[in-house]
Amino acid sequence: MKIRAANDEEPVLNLTPMIDVVFQLLIFFMVATTFLDPEKEIGIELPEAVSGTTPEAERTEIVINVFADGRVVLAGRELTADDLLDALRGAASADQRTPVTIRGDQLTPHKNIVAVMDACARAGLGNLSVGTLEGS
Repeated sequence: MKIRAANDEEPVLNLTPMIDVVFQLLIFFMVATTFLDPEKEIGIELPEAVSGTTPEAERTEIVINVFADGRVVLAGRELTADDLLDALRGAASADQRTPVTIRGDQLTPHKNIVAVMDACARAGLGNLSVGTLEGS
């Protein structure tokens, strides 16, 4: 039988290393997380507009990017005209009031933007807006 001496101390649990690890994990995840909207990271140079208002935040929004060379990108995927129409029809079947923002490069020919607007109309989506930068 073990007899405890009078000078034996109670063991103490040191939480400092565990707290350090938790803080390092927190910092890692904060730095590693991307806070940017992927639709706004695409390299499109939007034209400026002096008039207009900034839209209020809405529950869902479809953002269509039209590049200067005519490529159309929706949700990070490059689509053909038929694929775009199918995707828009799917969104319209859920809610025809779904807002659609068309972000066209300032060097995009007007016919490319009109083709996207026409696809929206054919799909039954009428809540359209054109993405621009705020002008001075």
